[in-house]
Parts: sequence; structure tokens; C-alpha cells
Amino acid sequence: NAISWTALISGYVSNGRLEQAIRSIAWMQQEGFRPDVVTVATVLPVCGELRALKHGKEIHAYTVKNWFLPNVSLTTSLMIMYSKCAVLEYSVKLFDGMDQRNVISWTAMIDSYVENGHLIESVDVFRSMQLSKHRPDSVAMGRMLSICDPLLAKEIFDYASRQPGFRHSYASYIILILKLGRSNYFSQVDNLLIRLKSDHFPVTPTLFTYLIRIYAEVNKPDKALKTFHTMLEFSCIPLPKHLNRILEIAVSHRNYLRPAFDLFKKAHRYGVLPNTKSYNILMRAFCFNGDLSVAYQLFNQMFKRDVVPDIESYRVLMQGLCRKSQVNTAIDLFEDMLNKGYVPDSLSYTTLLNSLCRKKKLREAYKLLCRMKVKGCNPDIVHYNTVILGICREERAMDACKVLEDMEANGCLPNLVSYRTLVGGLCDQGLLDEAKKYMVEMLSKGFAPHFSISHSLIKGFCNVGRIEEACGVLGEVLKY
Repeated sequence: NAISWTALISGYVSNGRLEQAIRSIAWMQQEGFRPDVVTVATVLPVCGELRALKHGKEIHAYTVKNWFLPNVSLTTSLMIMYSKCAVLEYSVKLFDGMDQRNVISWTAMIDSYVENGHLIESVDVFRSMQLSKHRPDSVAMGRMLSICDPLLAKEIFDYASRQPGFRHSYASYIILILKLGRSNYFSQVDNLLIRLKSDHFPVTPTLFTYLIRIYAEVNKPDKALKTFHTMLEFSCIPLPKHLNRILEIAVSHRNYLRPAFDLFKKAHRYGVLPNTKSYNILMRAFCFNGDLSVAYQLFNQMFKRDVVPDIESYRVLMQGLCRKSQVNTAIDLFEDMLNKGYVPDSLSYTTLLNSLCRKKKLREAYKLLCRMKVKGCNPDIVHYNTVILGICREERAMDACKVLEDMEANGCLPNLVSYRTLVGGLCDQGLLDEAKKYMVEMLSKGFAPHFSISHSLIKGFCNVGRIEEACGVLGEVLKY
């Protein structure tokens, strides 16, 4: 019977088999059963989703022929179907012809205009709805607040607030607060937060997560810091992730490093316990600021507070020490890291290698490079190139040749930077034959030397009267 067919069609719709649902209408009629209002109402949304305008029109004609109209619910479904099929004029005609409307039909008309890009008309319908006996519900209000510019949205919000018996939903508050925040209307945001509190809504941490993100986007560290206390005013205990994001925003501005540190120190009073990331954020900031002693204090404090440092904790402090040319202390910290069972990451090794080379501790740098694989971190091209550059700076280019050979033996192929650095170093020492050898190897691998490198080699040969070799180098370079 018709009820069974309707149940079958509903099953198809629930399982996403929309085309079968539409075809079932035809099969139903072929079997001699007439679709009723419920069946039609079930299939119309499917026509809209599939943009099946032809089938939608046939069902519309069927409803007229069988006197199913006027019916508010059915007319609303037809409006939505035509809107999804981008035939807005049919939706408008149906809406204008309705003798009776409800909140759903008003909202459907607003949505129809919005989906088809007619925002001004959607606002007009919303205003008409406000003047009708049907007051906008939270769905219609949320829709309008989403599409309007911030100040118009605020005007609509305030107008609705003045209507007798109307109460905004929590979602409407959230939409408007975030919209105003993204447009830098922060005083309006503060006023809305006060109203939200006075309306006794249970505020979730998600709202403040979004607000903190907005303050980061618009570069407002003072607002971000204030958000921590605002959360407490709403009896909403900040999570460590909120604290960390606020700290990140604040420390990115040098003038807010101390306020961020103050917040960090007193966070535990409010039940917010800083975690490893919290310490890392502040340690990094103090290292960049040159306050290495404070960063060290924070590092030692982690062990006292039962906060477990991670690889980043050690790396941040090692980087700070290396910036202050305290490479021996950085190496000691590195050894402590290994003794505690940590496996240093690639960036930690890069930091130490670069610092050792700059301090002309080339033997220690090479030893560290050799230890990497044993300690669970395979050296990559950056590590090798760092050591090659450091050795060449000290005019020990032949030692750099050995590093290049080690690279290939360990499965790390030299790149353009490797060859360019090595050839340049050999030329600077007058080792022209070795430089030529590596430049030919470089060219054979498809790497084009920088003009300065080929120029150094050609000039070097010319200076010692080896004009033919200079011409040969020029010829090789021109080939590529």
C-alpha cells in the first residue's frame, strides 16, 4: 500500500540512495498506488539535493492536480526544492502566494535568497518577518547574523532583543561576537560578553578559543592576556592549551614578555597547570631576548614541578647557549640529554654543528657528525654542508673533501651547495687541480656552478700562467 511505498522511499533517502527514491515514485504509480502528501514531502528534498528540476516540476504539478495545496509545509518544501535548483523566481512566487506562513517558511525564503546570492533581498524578508506575527527563531537569527556585515548584524541583534518575549540563543551570541571581533569592533565584543553573562548562558571554552585566535590574527596581545581573566569571570577554567596560545601571542611582542611571564607564574592559582609546551614557549622567548639565566631557571624548574622536558626543551636552551657563544655549555647539555635517554632531533644537531664550526672547533664538529648515526639520527645534507662550510672557512678544504666522500658513503648525495662550497674553498687555497676535478664532477651530475665559482677557478689558472686549463674550464662551463 501507499504507506509501505512511503516507508521504502524514506529508507532509500536515509541510506543516501536518492536516485532510487525518485524512481520509486514512478514505480509506485505504475503499481496503481497514489503518492500522498507524506510521500511527496519525502521526495521533494531529494529533488533539491540532486538538482532534479524536471522531477521536481512533475511532483509540483501532481500536488496541484491532486489538490494537495495550499499546504504550508508542502509549499515550503517546494520553495526549498526550487531554490536548490537555482530557480529562485518559482520560490518567490510560491512564497508570495502563501495565505498562511510559519517561521519555517519565512526562514526558507531567507535561505533561498542567501543561497542564490541575493543578500539584500534576504535582509528585506527578515525585516518583514520581524514585523509579522511570526518572530524569527534562533535558526533565522543565526542565518541573518552570518550573512550581514558586522554593524548591520549588531543592529538586527539589538532590534530582536527589544521584542517582547524574545531571547537570543547562545549560537547567535557566538556568531555576532566572532563577526565583530574579526572586524576589530572589540568594544562591541566586550559589551556582548557582558550581556552574555547577564543572560546567564553557560559559556563553553570554545568561544574563548576562537576569541584568542582572533586576537592573534589582529595582533592584540593585550586582549589575548585579558581573555584568561575573562574566562575566569565566566566560571570557565582555562585549559593549558588556552594558556599556551595566550603565551605565544604575548611573547611574540617584546613588551609583553614580562606580562606573559607573570601570567605563567600565577596560572596555577586558578587551577591551570603549565605543561611542557608552556615552559618551552617562555624559554624560547627569554633566549631570544638574551635572558639566558631566566631560561635556565625555567628549565631547572621543570624538574622540580614534575614537568617532563622534551627534545624541544633541550634544543631551545642549546640554541640560546649557542647564540651566546657558550658552545661548551651547550655540548654539556647535549650530553645530559643523551644520558637521560633522549634522541636529539635533526635541528639540535644542526644548531651544535653550526656553533662548533663558528667557534673553529672543527675536530669536535666532525666527531659529532660521525656520532649522529650511532645516536639514532642519520646526518642529512644540511649537517654535511654545515661542516664542509666550517672546514673551508678555516682553509682546510682537503679535509672538506673527505667529508664529501663520507657523505656519499653514507648514502647522502652532495648537492649544488656542497660542491659550490668545496670548489670555492679549494680555489681560495690555490688547489686548482682538485677544484677542477670537483667542478667537472659537479657538472657531470647536472649542477651548474655559480658564476663566482667558475670565475675563481678560471682566474686562478690564469694567475699561474695555465691559460689552456683556464680555457678548458670555460669550455666545460659553456657546455652546460
